[in-house]
Amino acid sequence: MGVRTGILLVVVLLIAGLAALNWGTLAAPTAVSLGFMQVTAPLGLLMLGLTTLLGLMFLVYVIYMQGTVLLDARRHTKELQAQRELADRAEASRFTELRNFLAEQEQQHMAQNGERHAALLARIERLEEALRVRAEQADQTLAAHMGQLEDRLDRRAMAAAPALGEGALLR
Repeated sequence: MGVRTGILLVVVLLIAGLAALNWGTLAAPTAVSLGFMQVTAPLGLLMLGLTTLLGLMFLVYVIYMQGTVLLDARRHTKELQAQRELADRAEASRFTELRNFLAEQEQQHMAQNGERHAALLARIERLEEALRVRAEQADQTLAAHMGQLEDRLDRRAMAAAPALGEGALLR
């Protein structure tokens, strides 16, 4: 039980206790003016009845307000749930778009990498062919130079052989 409910219950019990203790005074008939006429009635019971009526009106008002708050809370909860579901769907849609975008980017990169790989392999093949051609040219050039050197050595050896033969005879 809340503090407010406890205080309200104490006040109601005090009013009921005072009414019970002073019942004779409350039930005593007196002349009561209603504004447009005068009647004889127990003023205490009249005031107690009006107080009870006022209390019941406040009770009905509180129940009405509580019901309104509960209905508003339920409506807000439903709206919040609908907004949450909408946000979840939007988030899922964004994730799907992001996934598709990343997949597309990956495919583009893979295609570019494939093209680059093919271009690199073609370039390596051209460079290997050029290197092979240069190596063959270098081999041929070297062979030609070696042939020329051998010819020169053979010519010198032939030219030196008669000179050596004469020198050997002179000795």
